[in-house]
Amino acid sequence: MELLWWSESSGRIELQMTLEDAESVSHQGRCDDDVSTLRKVPYMAKQLDDLKPETVRACLKEYGAWDADELADHEANLDRIVWLAGCDIREEQVERR
Repeated sequence: MELLWWSESSGRIELQMTLEDAESVSHQGRCDDDVSTLRKVPYMAKQLDDLKPETVRACLKEYGAWDADELADHEANLDRIVWLAGCDIREEQVERR
């Protein structure tokens, strides 16, 4: 299993996932169920368990896509981080082809 690295712009959060997993959470349409499924995969759950809520919240705040009330929900923030990481990894792999 080849794990690909993702790092948010300031390097505060780094995650790894396979290309297959990245593609599973970065497709057209709603990805919520796929993100939820990926979060339960042991290697991903371990990485997410290590993330501090304030770090995740600060990272997502920089995107400007969520307000303070939305960012108060750590579980939703973890979903957002997995989705963003998957999208970035998938896009990077497409660009390399």
